Amino acid sequence: MSTSQKEHSTSPEGVWRLLAGEKAVTPEKIHAILKSRAKILGRESAKTAPEQKLLEVIVFRLADENYAIELRFIREVYPLRELTPVPGIPSFVIGVANFRGQIISVIDLKDFFRLPRKTVGERDKLLVIHDEQMEFGIQADSILGVRRFAESDFQAPLPTLDGIREKFLKGVTNDRLIVLDGGKLLSDRNLIIHKE
Repeated sequence: MSTSQKEHSTSPEGVWRLLAGEKAVTPEKIHAILKSRAKILGRESAKTAPEQKLLEVIVFRLADENYAIELRFIREVYPLRELTPVPGIPSFVIGVANFRGQIISVIDLKDFFRLPRKTVGERDKLLVIHDEQMEFGIQADSILGVRRFAESDFQAPLPTLDGIREKFLKGVTNDRLIVLDGGKLLSDRNLIIHKE
């Protein structure tokens, strides 16, 4: 069989002609043609559908908005019970907490992002975020769960996300979930307290 005849026999029209009885063909031949066609279709779909990177995030509430950080930056979520204020530090550092025997600073992103603040409540959570260089806690009003979505789902940023929040923005989903860039938060020098 020539190359053009082979391609013709594996095309949808060629397969249908063979199956409809225009040519005498054995069941083995039909199976071979269908298998060849499946391989061709598999290669075509692999070319047209590039693999999308999925983000897995933890969703939490700050003031009246929903925020998220990738799970790879989250060490643990912990009830925020005991918080010790420390004098002489920026207002967005609301104190230190004992996290499993380790003292970590706790950041109030509402104050840092200039959002409406409230006092620490019994439902507040501590999101301990970390990378190889840094670790600290973020006060969250509540935890809403875990979500997965593709980065291609990000929409244009909201006009209200200007200034400092825009600097730490990874993206905004179509349901207005604000995804923060955990790497930028952990490496920002404004969030690091220097002892001088």
